[in-house]
Amino acid sequence: MAETRAERFLQQAAAVGFDANDEIRVGGNYQAVIRDGNYLYVSGQVPRIGSEVVVKGAVGGEVDLATAQRAARIAVLRCLALLRRELGSLDQIARMLTMTVYVRSAAGFTQQSEVADAASELLLQVMGDVGRHARTSVGVAELPKGAAVEIALQARAESLCCAGNEKAQSCDWA
Repeated sequence: MAETRAERFLQQAAAVGFDANDEIRVGGNYQAVIRDGNYLYVSGQVPRIGSEVVVKGAVGGEVDLATAQRAARIAVLRCLALLRRELGSLDQIARMLTMTVYVRSAAGFTQQSEVADAASELLLQVMGDVGRHARTSVGVAELPKGAAVEIALQARAESLCCAGNEKAQSCDWA
């Protein structure tokens, strides 16, 4: 098993065919990551590789559980890639806080938490105990671009102020 967060992240990305170094573009008038002090809010990410949403459809209908779990892994890897881009390294993450997993669900599908489990497990594999988080999984009728899954994530960064980092936005609490 890979030793560092970065190595584990790249290993997990390769396993699902996601190039962790590809640019992640914003498709609207919003920011992919908002930082407020040490708190980071990652906008919802769908299972997009390059410019293509690779898992589309309703889970429990045209998308089976295993494929939906792959979609969840890709979406959460995109969240981690955005955090890495914002912070420079996944080592700067002190704690994953919350994750919300939206699952486009066919009528009668009730395994949203099993879809979300794939993303939760990936966070733990990459981040270790820092990856433990609170979570909500929700079944929805539709998602952007027909995606089967969308994930939003919140995290807390290590204190940059105390390290003398000029990127720190506020040291009022220090």
